[in-house]
Amino acid sequence: MFDKHSFSGVTEAQRLLIAHWYECRTADGLVPRESIDPGIVRTTLASLSVVEIDSAGEGRFRIAGSRLRDIFGLDVRGRRVAEIAGAHGECYALGLSAALERGLPVGGIIETGERLHAWLRLPVVDEAGDLSLVICHDELMSSRQALTPDPEQPRAAA
Repeated sequence: MFDKHSFSGVTEAQRLLIAHWYECRTADGLVPRESIDPGIVRTTLASLSVVEIDSAGEGRFRIAGSRLRDIFGLDVRGRRVAEIAGAHGECYALGLSAALERGLPVGGIIETGERLHAWLRLPVVDEAGDLSLVICHDELMSSRQALTPDPEQPRAAA
């Protein structure tokens, strides 16, 4: 079941990814990379990236979906997270750190001019059992109406 204190997502795609992440958790609370089913995440691939954290704590994009080019203005595959400038790069770095420290999904929204950047970070363990990988989902949206309400939160009376 979901930890009531963890992030549950702000878009349908994030909710799908988080639900699958929780389904893949082992008894120790970790998610092995190989347990993530590509068939389940297929619809989100264009917005997905995988960042690997090395022993020095530096992140590098191993996989980057095509929609990340819209966010960063360039192909980030193979690049270090530190090379990505601006609010989006800072968001990546902070989100990666928080996901790895907590061992739980983290995410949020950044307002960027007239668009919203909905982001999600899911920590996973590598083949050696080290928490060194983060699956990231990033989506640009034109309005808050594209966000889905949190089913765990009570709705305000009209």
